[in-house]
Amino acid sequence: MDDISPNVPQLLASAKRWFDDALHSSMRHSGEQPVTVAQAAVFASLDAAGTSVAELARRIGTTRQSVHQAVHGLIGMGLLEQVPDPTSARNRLVRVTEEGARVHHKALRTIEAIERELATRIGHDAVTALRAALDQPWDSPPLIR
Repeated sequence: MDDISPNVPQLLASAKRWFDDALHSSMRHSGEQPVTVAQAAVFASLDAAGTSVAELARRIGTTRQSVHQAVHGLIGMGLLEQVPDPTSARNRLVRVTEEGARVHHKALRTIEAIERELATRIGHDAVTALRAALDQPWDSPPLIR
């Protein structure tokens, strides 16, 4: 088969893995507990006051079971907690603990440093253009026939 250039979804997935790997290794190197990509996605999707597991699953685009697993791992690490939902006696909200907030802020600072490293590698203008392109409204996915 001829060499085929990677398509955009492959390139985006590769770039995401690069960021994930850089974040994971940097956090581990600085002495933080390692978290999985799924656990990091939970952190990125939480509201300050707390978020239900069902809402986290919707935002991440995965199953409630997967989110439950990630959440319970993070609870075991002391980074998240579950509290009663003040608007529903049947639901519980997932929210960040003080330790979780400390680690999350450190991760955000690390991501900023990784973005600066990317700008060093591919150029500041390229990173600015990439950010601008990815920040455009994409609307609903198209149905191609």
